[in-house]
Amino acid sequence: MTTLIESEEHKALRSAVSALGNRYGRDYLTRTLAEGKPLTELWSEAGKLGYLGVNLPEEYGGGGGGITELSIVLEELGAAGSPLLMLVVSPAICGTVIARFGTEAQKRDWLPGLTDGTRMMAFGITEPDAGSNSHRITTTARRDGADWLLTGRKVFISGVDMADAVLIVGRTEDARTGRLKPCLFIVPTDAPGFQKRPIDMELKAAEKQFELVLDDVRLPADALVGDEDAGLLQLFAGLNPERIMTAAFAIGMGRYALGRAIEYARDRTVWKTPIGAHQAIAHPLAQAHIDLELARLMMQKAARLYDAGDDIGAGEAANMAKYAAGEACVKAVDQAVHTLGGNGLTREYGLASLITAARVARIAPVSREMILNYVSHQSLGLPKSY
Repeated sequence: MTTLIESEEHKALRSAVSALGNRYGRDYLTRTLAEGKPLTELWSEAGKLGYLGVNLPEEYGGGGGGITELSIVLEELGAAGSPLLMLVVSPAICGTVIARFGTEAQKRDWLPGLTDGTRMMAFGITEPDAGSNSHRITTTARRDGADWLLTGRKVFISGVDMADAVLIVGRTEDARTGRLKPCLFIVPTDAPGFQKRPIDMELKAAEKQFELVLDDVRLPADALVGDEDAGLLQLFAGLNPERIMTAAFAIGMGRYALGRAIEYARDRTVWKTPIGAHQAIAHPLAQAHIDLELARLMMQKAARLYDAGDDIGAGEAANMAKYAAGEACVKAVDQAVHTLGGNGLTREYGLASLITAARVARIAPVSREMILNYVSHQSLGLPKSY
């Protein structure tokens, strides 16, 4: 069977998650946002049904699948109007890294809870002065006897208020060269010296953003995930799923917006004809649909490459998928709002807020310009400008 055609199992998963999402829908998200609460009910039910951990090993309560299955979950929840951003972070990044590189004790401690939704983990890589240059990360870990002391700052870290721990990307000194190398640490959010401050975002989302200050946070030796000398490999094992899942997030959002526009274009009648009969309305919506479908194909390719263990191939495809999905989402949302005209800006139709939200897929977790740099250098072999 060609990988371009979904299996019956994947179709069934897509249908089941869609049904769950539609039971909650955009009204649930809007109402919960207005109350300033997280999407706890949806998260908990998705966990009980096994959707949060479809990518995690069966021996720890997961579904035994991969990022392919988890991307279906996020896309369908987004298409129903209730995306769960922390799916990108907790099971996709943190769960994957722990499942691949964690100790047996770390797996037993974290994976069952990440799977059923009773525990959550955030991910901390971005720093105020590093921007897109992860080589400039200044959060450092130094040994103090058998323990680690972690010091630094992080910014734009999602969902810290809901998380039990943060998987922090820090740097340790290589004893042989003296150079700093990346390492990953599990840092409990209640650890002494761990401080979080909410960032006042114009974008309203269920998952709040935080700045973190780590002031000599003392961690036991077993807080280190994986091999101290393989931190870069472990880091990218988390970043590729992050890009794939961001693509799923964007595709779901684009599909939701497009669906609302199609419904409106079928029903809205001007001069005795539904506006969807006019090519000036119909063709841009058709183009948006094509772009979303093309982005989904690249996302599926990236997910399957990653699940097959091809980290290099998945890296290229994941970046392309994230780029294509971000562009397709922004265009779909823009065209949806335009199709509704003034109604597209009203609270009743719930599309105007997506204008800002859609930009996230272009900006985070890596900007489209940095993806173009990646493709220029890695895929095309062109020289770097930096």
